[in-house]
This record gives sequence, C-alpha cells and structure tokens, in this order.
Amino acid sequence: MRDLLRETADRAARYLDGFGTRRIAPDLEAVGALERFREPLPEAPSDPAETLRLLDEIGSPATTLMGSGRYFGFVIGSKLPAALASNWLATAWDNSGSYWRVSPAPVMIENVALGWLLDVLGLPADCGGSFVTGATMANLTGIAAGRHVVLRRAGWDVEADGLFGAPPITVVVGEEVHPTLVKSLGLLGLGRNRVVRVPVDDQGRMRADAFPRLAAPAIVCLQAGNVNTGAFDPAAEIIPQAREAGAWVHVDGAFGLWAAAAPARAHLMRGYEAADSWATDAHKWLNVPYDSGLTFTRDTEALRAAMSITAAYLPAGDQREPAHYTPELSRRARGIDVWAALRSLGRSGVADLVERCCRYATRFADELRAAGYEILNEVVINQVLVSFGDPETTNRVIQAIQQEGTCWAGGTVWQGRTAMRISVSSWETTEEDVERSLEAILRIAGEVRAGQSVER
Repeated sequence: MRDLLRETADRAARYLDGFGTRRIAPDLEAVGALERFREPLPEAPSDPAETLRLLDEIGSPATTLMGSGRYFGFVIGSKLPAALASNWLATAWDNSGSYWRVSPAPVMIENVALGWLLDVLGLPADCGGSFVTGATMANLTGIAAGRHVVLRRAGWDVEADGLFGAPPITVVVGEEVHPTLVKSLGLLGLGRNRVVRVPVDDQGRMRADAFPRLAAPAIVCLQAGNVNTGAFDPAAEIIPQAREAGAWVHVDGAFGLWAAAAPARAHLMRGYEAADSWATDAHKWLNVPYDSGLTFTRDTEALRAAMSITAAYLPAGDQREPAHYTPELSRRARGIDVWAALRSLGRSGVADLVERCCRYATRFADELRAAGYEILNEVVINQVLVSFGDPETTNRVIQAIQQEGTCWAGGTVWQGRTAMRISVSSWETTEEDVERSLEAILRIAGEVRAGQSVER
C-alpha cells in the first residue's frame, strides 16, 4: 500500500506540473486512446500498480485541465494545496462523517468549518448547515426546509404525509433562474413548470417592480450571481415583499455568495442576509476538490425536520449529527476539505482570491472591448460575456480558441445574443495566464474574422 500511494503521489504531481505547458483541452489522439479502457472484465486479480499505470498513462492525457489558471469555461475553481492534501488524507481515513460516535474527527472538523463559513460569508451565526454534493443538492436541501416551514404553517406535515392533498405552494423564480434550481424543484415535487417567473432586466436581475403579489404558502428563489452575467437580484427590495406575504426566501448563490467575503464586493450581497436559506458551492470559488456543495438555513430545526433520519441501529448522541441535516446518510467527509481551505487561506486569503478573480475578469473585458469586441454584461464579479460579431462568427471563434489550446472558454446564448463566456474562478490564475490567454483570444478572433486558418 505504501509503495502504491507513493507512486500515486508522484504521478499526480507530474500531472499537476504539466499544467504550465499542456494544452487545456486534450487532443484527438489522447481522446482516441480512451478506447483502450474498453476491455472485458478481468477474470482474475491483477497488480494494483498496473491499474494505476493504465489510469494515468491513458486517462490523464485525455482530461481537460479544469484546474488550470487558463481554464475559463465554467465557474470552476482549482484545488488549493491544503484542500487537495486534506482530501487525500480524509480518503485514507475513510470515515463517512455522518455521526459523532462513529467518526468524531470528521464531525468536529465539519462543525468548525460550518462556523467559519457563516463568518466569512456574513450569514447569521446561528444558522444550520449542510455539506452536500453541489449546488443542485444544496438548493434542494434549502428549499426542502422551506417546504417544511410553509406547509407546517398551513397545518400540513409534508415529511409524514407527502404532497398528496397538501396545500399548493406558489414558487417564484426569476426568468433567468439556473436550471439546477429548477431540477431541484422537480425532485421535491414542486414542479419544474408550476413556477411563477418574474421578468428580468438587461443584466438578468429579477425586476422588483414586476414581483407578484403573493399569498402563503409560498417560496421565493433569488439568485446571487447570474451564471452568465454575474448579476445579483435586488434582494433588499424583494425580500421585504416576500416576508410580508409569509414566504420562505431561498438564495441560489452557487458562486455569487462568495462576494460577501471580499470587502470591495460585499455590497453586492446587501440585503441577502435577510433570506431564510442559502446555497453555494465550495468547489467553485473556495477552490476545494469536487464535489462540495453547501446549504445554510436560518431555521436550523426546519432543516433537521426536512432531513432527519432515525433507525434503531443508528447512534444517537448529544452532538450535532450531520446525518440529520443532509439528504445522504452515507457520504464522504466534505467538511475536511473546506476546513483545510479556510484555515490555509484565512479571512484575507479568501478575500484576495475572490477579488483577484474579479480583477482579472475586468482585465479581460477592458482589453476585449478596446480591441473592438462587444462586452454584453456589466462585469460586477468574475463573469464576462463577449460577442465577436454575428452568431456564426462568435461560435467559430469559440471553437477555434478551444481547439488551439492556450485557454478554454465556453459559449452561451444570453437574452438572444450568442457570446463567449469567460469565468475566472481559479486560485491558479495569474496575471501571466490572463495576458497569455488574451493574446491567444485576440489573435484567434482576428484570424477567424479575417478568414485565415488558426495556428495550432
């Protein structure tokens, strides 16, 4: 085992060392070689080192370097050194982190990390919290707590009796709600289509003047960080209206919630502290390994009521038992990665990470605009939308950038406009990465618009 782990560490280190020189997306030869994985199930055991060798030599070249400082395709962070190392050690521990009596170290560390998160994100210190897989489950968990509360007020026990015959819940979302939140509504039985969609402005923000008059039971879902523009719904205007109607207010802040950690961006989160639940990802701006989602609720008992599990064989203690606050019973101890990231960065390090990414996004926007390309959004945090002309030209530029390999950015269609979306979320991104990527983007866009073939 020791020799195998040493070899694993060596191979992983060599993989990470290659980030500076390797193209971001794999080439066709590496992708084609993946066919070597299609083999019959072995009839007998084999040397684990041989399995590791195959995984590295065939798998590693065919990966996309999502952890690179020049990957801007989605809102995805890299892996902070402390978070990656703690992830490996926690995997060696192989404790689920569900119950104190069974695995006290992971539970203690998770509880500490939860308190630190509430602090750095500016949320009420007595909130309940959950460590889940990602924003989809984080949204589901927060909205489940809200479903419990609004139906309890209507005299209905949804956990015991389900939704058959329950009072109908009005769910309000913005017109540009993220699809993972809509998926969560479907999983909760609230319906993907049974929602009231509020019109948005030219940045994708929910319009407070178009907010509907509500009657309980109701759940309102706000967005902190539009996935295309980075824009924030006007929480300070909408939440009081929702509260007056007795609605539960949930915030999808998959990446935008982290703006609260940077003093220069914290004003964007003004008013959101008055919500009832919040969802975010740690594998985005906190840069911990996949997967790591987070839910926070003002009403801790509502979260427990929605998620609790009981069985004679499960231990019961006086400590906070994470199993009662998450959808899963068996799960990895995600709180350890988060604790390690926060402890290694400290408050100022988290703020610097967020602010640095925002500053680099502004640099991208300024240089692309100066070159004559259209920036479609107000760059308030780390998201940039750029059009290189008509949809066909923009798509050809995006494809050529991805194929050339210096950096990677994805395409989107936002409010009828085809654009390239640049998301700056990695602690690995440096000024050199930004300048190198800008040079490639501007060169390739010029070649495409001039009808030239793109150098690879």
